[in-house]
Amino acid sequence: MARKLPKVDVVIVGVGWGGGVIASELTRQGLTVVGLERGKERKTEDYFMVHDELRYALRYEMMQDLSKETITFRSNPNVRALPMRSYGSFLLGTGLGGSGVHWNGHTFRFLPYDFEIHSKTVERYGQKKIPEGMTIQDWGITYDQLEPYFDKFERMAGISGSENPLGGKRSQPYPTPPMKSTPSMKMFEEAAKKLNLHPYPLPSANLSEAYTNPDGISRAACQYCGYCERFGCEYGAKADPVVTVIPVAKKTGKFEIRTHSHVRRILHTGNKATGVLYTDVTTGEEIEQPADIVVLTSYVFNNSRLLLMSKLGRPYDPTTGKGVIGKNYCYQVMKGGATGFFEEKEFNNYAGAGSLGMVLDDYNGDNFDHSSLNFIHGANISVSQYGQRPIANNTVPEGTPSWGKEFKAASLKYANRTINVGAQGASMPFRYHFLDLDPTYKDAFGDPLIRITFDFEEQDRQLAAFLSDKCGDILKEMGANKIEVRGKLGPYDITPYQSTHNTGGVIMGASPETSAVNNYLQMWDAENVFVVGASSFAHNSGYNPTGTMGALSYRAAEGILKYRQSGGGMLV
Repeated sequence: MARKLPKVDVVIVGVGWGGGVIASELTRQGLTVVGLERGKERKTEDYFMVHDELRYALRYEMMQDLSKETITFRSNPNVRALPMRSYGSFLLGTGLGGSGVHWNGHTFRFLPYDFEIHSKTVERYGQKKIPEGMTIQDWGITYDQLEPYFDKFERMAGISGSENPLGGKRSQPYPTPPMKSTPSMKMFEEAAKKLNLHPYPLPSANLSEAYTNPDGISRAACQYCGYCERFGCEYGAKADPVVTVIPVAKKTGKFEIRTHSHVRRILHTGNKATGVLYTDVTTGEEIEQPADIVVLTSYVFNNSRLLLMSKLGRPYDPTTGKGVIGKNYCYQVMKGGATGFFEEKEFNNYAGAGSLGMVLDDYNGDNFDHSSLNFIHGANISVSQYGQRPIANNTVPEGTPSWGKEFKAASLKYANRTINVGAQGASMPFRYHFLDLDPTYKDAFGDPLIRITFDFEEQDRQLAAFLSDKCGDILKEMGANKIEVRGKLGPYDITPYQSTHNTGGVIMGASPETSAVNNYLQMWDAENVFVVGASSFAHNSGYNPTGTMGALSYRAAEGILKYRQSGGGMLV
């Protein structure tokens, strides 16, 4: 029998960006908060002088152990799902700070179009523009309503950047100036302007200068070491929950973090949660933590999985289109883009940072006319200089032998003579893209794994081809001697890495018939449960999700406080 602990005001499941923001906001208002994190403790000192590509980038030191818990995948409901046994398409983080520790730091705001995508698409093109089976919907909130929360997240994190000329209106400039501009970034900027496009520096959570945020947290500037993606930052220059919001919550004395705590069920009576049941993985003991309010702030897959295992909310049924938990799983279209090879020019590709780049949005959202195109939405196009670490980067032209003298010669020649212009495409939801519990495979505790049903659609193939050609045009203007355009998008393959930008499953909206949470991320079917994270996205934009997830986290924190102060009920 589980050991029952004293009740607290709020219990948080997962202590990453969402959990850290919620904890910092609630504890400052005097609420007692327990954060349950199934991974281990982390601190900046863990990464001092640890630029170990093999350990972190290739052996996944900061990622979930797939032998104990993974996902299963199938391309459609007519085939059997199989477990993901080794990392490929995306990476599942674990430990204090979650994926917010090993991210690159790209911090975009979704476009105004995104939040009203169904209404705006129909208004401009008519209902027939939306293909059969596509389940886009408005989010139940507008960009203007969310803008103050975007600003709050950016000031907390110290985002470095300058205004997007084609983005939503800002109430204030970025808190810190853009990062340095490299030769390849300058070439991209000049070429884009010659093509009448609108480039701007990539918004970065890697600080361009020393910064003290409104919470009094001071951090150092980025050193451009090139070890951001899949790594913790030894300087604290990359904004992550461990060096920003978590210390604020801990300082109040109201926040208790319990690591190695694997939450297995949300306990509830009727339409209200009473707490959570978790296992201390160091002892195997089952523990019940009662709470007035339960907040799910774990990763996309786990948010849906916990609700489904706890029988909380209505599971999505793709056959009828009814139900909401598991609905509208989306990913990202990353196959588009082009690589340019330069014979005379040479670049220092091994220096960089996770968010060092130049980007444009002329082909993102509905910033361009889709009337004659067989897709909606689009992608951001960018050139980035992350820092090409020596083991995993070895770009050579197509047709080069994969070994031997010619391979070695081409590797040396082009090591610093290639530039990639990439397109990060939006992912639209379809009726048969969803999450549910796998009927066969279980984790180390005997609980069912989450099952993904997903494949690329004609929408995605058309988008990838269109954007790849645009990337090639920019590289041509940049003066590349040889250009390889990657325009063909085949079936979704879970084997190669593409993007850890999984979204949906517990989506937000204006109606309980079509969404799981309202615009405060409060569950329609359980008023004292809030589900925070990219699981609330009703589709995925042509951007990285963290900035929008951060803004929604601050709004959810405000909603939780309103709910507490009003004594309960659904928020409006």
